[in-house]
Amino acid sequence: MSNLDANTTVLIVPGLRDHVENHWQTLLAHRLPNVRTVTPLTTEKLSCSARVQAIAQALEQIDGPVILVAHSAGVLMTVHWAAQYERSIKGALLVAPPDLEIEWPSPYPSSETMRVHGWVPLPRTPLPFPSIVAGSSNDALASFESVESMARDWQATLVNLGDVGHLNPASGYGDWPQADAFIEQLDIQPTL
Repeated sequence: MSNLDANTTVLIVPGLRDHVENHWQTLLAHRLPNVRTVTPLTTEKLSCSARVQAIAQALEQIDGPVILVAHSAGVLMTVHWAAQYERSIKGALLVAPPDLEIEWPSPYPSSETMRVHGWVPLPRTPLPFPSIVAGSSNDALASFESVESMARDWQATLVNLGDVGHLNPASGYGDWPQADAFIEQLDIQPTL
């Protein structure tokens, strides 16, 4: 990622499973020069407010421009964070956001569990920073139509990645080089 501004920090926002060794976010973090990852929770792992606070704490440690790179429930965390905090963000890559209005397959938590832990309602107002929402046409956690609706409400650029499942190791994805191009695209955006 030689074209990334040296002053820009990429903050990785993992989903509920936090650090997965062969996940594209983990591999991205290993190769980027200026990257941080939101620290995994040791307690209250399903608490939306605890997850949002973890993002806020990570951002407090970063000076200068930031690009957020979120996957799955990390997208939901990012959107909840944006609704509660004011911080200049250069842009966000929001990948495979799950639909909180459907039942997810096992072993993912139930919609009732997510509701009880504060994930519902999901903010659907425009995000205060440029965003790219990348969705799959065959994700078991969200139809492409629901991803399209979220992107529209957040006023984000929508990208259909095709049949990539949930874009995780279980779907056959470790490294995902296309993330680099999306991050570079966000890096050239002016900071709001």
